[in-house]
Amino acid sequence: MPDRKPPETRRPATDRVRTRSADNRRPGTKKLKAKILKAKPPAPAAPDAIDDATLAEVFRRFEAADPNPRGELEHVDPYTLLVAVTLSAQATDKSVNLATEHLFKVADNPAAMVALGEERLAGYIRTIGLYRTKAKNVIALSRRLLDEHGGVVPPARAVLESLPGVGPKTASVVLNIAFGEPTIAVDTHVFRVSNRIPIVVAKTPDDVQRGLEERTPARFLLYAHHWLILHGRYVCKARVPECPRCLIRDLCRYPAKTGGIASIPAPKL
Repeated sequence: MPDRKPPETRRPATDRVRTRSADNRRPGTKKLKAKILKAKPPAPAAPDAIDDATLAEVFRRFEAADPNPRGELEHVDPYTLLVAVTLSAQATDKSVNLATEHLFKVADNPAAMVALGEERLAGYIRTIGLYRTKAKNVIALSRRLLDEHGGVVPPARAVLESLPGVGPKTASVVLNIAFGEPTIAVDTHVFRVSNRIPIVVAKTPDDVQRGLEERTPARFLLYAHHWLILHGRYVCKARVPECPRCLIRDLCRYPAKTGGIASIPAPKL
């Protein structure tokens, strides 16, 4: 009987499988993949931003379809709006409204929120993503409002952005909706729509906000935030934009429009 190799000198089974797999690969696989990649057509160049006249027409159509748009987060005053927007980060407005419907019945002002406490607040918002961090921030910002601002939400960007959990987008939403300041909050929908049409082509929300506020005609600036969000949420969707029912489809320069330019009545935003 032939001698067998001692166990310690035998190659591990995983090594033998790996070697056989590598040895049995079809020759030329890497070259074939390289040819396929090389043959792929380059992505179309991003279109230039629409001109000022076209931009004015975009907002004119949005205004005609929905002259008085409003945000979809339920609130009764600047404080409940601030809380709702803070909770809405990485969450849908619908999920926030479901939570705040019960929360605001027991705590709709800074004093009541601080009295409620972080643990009990977390119980009301546990269906929202990152609820523990958000509960901590809401209690902290409520305490700051009590200690430094008499329990009142101030209409000042610098103060708002200094509050726990409040960034530029949240501050812009509160300033626009609660205090009527003509500012444009840039969330994922506004960012996508601006780069698709395109109105402002930029890589960061801050740059998009600056560009939109510079380019948007003054008469449309107060509601531009709402029109762009609603358009992105219900028509110019992330995965499959509904271009055939878009009321600005003939003005938009997005190169990957879906469907055809159909003569379908544009829906109300």
